[in-house]
Amino acid sequence: MRRSVSRKTGQTNSTDATDLFRSASSKASSKEMERIDNLFYSYANKSSGMIDPEGIESLCSDIEVSHTDVRILMLAWKMKAEKQGYFTLEEWRRGLKALRADTVNKLKKALPDLEKEVKRPTNFQDFYAFAFRYCLTGIMRSLLYGIGIDKLLVFVLLFMLIFFFSDIFS
Repeated sequence: MRRSVSRKTGQTNSTDATDLFRSASSKASSKEMERIDNLFYSYANKSSGMIDPEGIESLCSDIEVSHTDVRILMLAWKMKAEKQGYFTLEEWRRGLKALRADTVNKLKKALPDLEKEVKRPTNFQDFYAFAFRYCLTGIMRSLLYGIGIDKLLVFVLLFMLIFFFSDIFS
């Protein structure tokens, strides 16, 4: 074992301790990421390489939560998921690493803390905005981002006028 005190200078050799800490931390992080990846692949569709709706239902069953439970939406928020009903490996890693959950049991135990996190006012605003964007269908999403929200509101109002008053003109 190395000595932490140099005989010549009498100073502590902290680089050895720092290197040892970094090495141990890196190994632990690597093992954690490996477990997160293995968990992902246990739910992922082999052909698409993503967790699809079937995989999400299986995950929900394992963590004993309904697939319609708002906590699944909170999980998608934590992952910053792009597409409703699907999780990519990158999204999965981001979310589970942030939750410090590399097993089903740890994920299940992390859900109450995730709920508390979402209930904080600044996080709730972010969650609400995420939920709105996440739940848009492909057509509505392209309309929203393609023409801008102000133009979308005008479009919706015109559509409503035409729809509601079409009986008058028939």
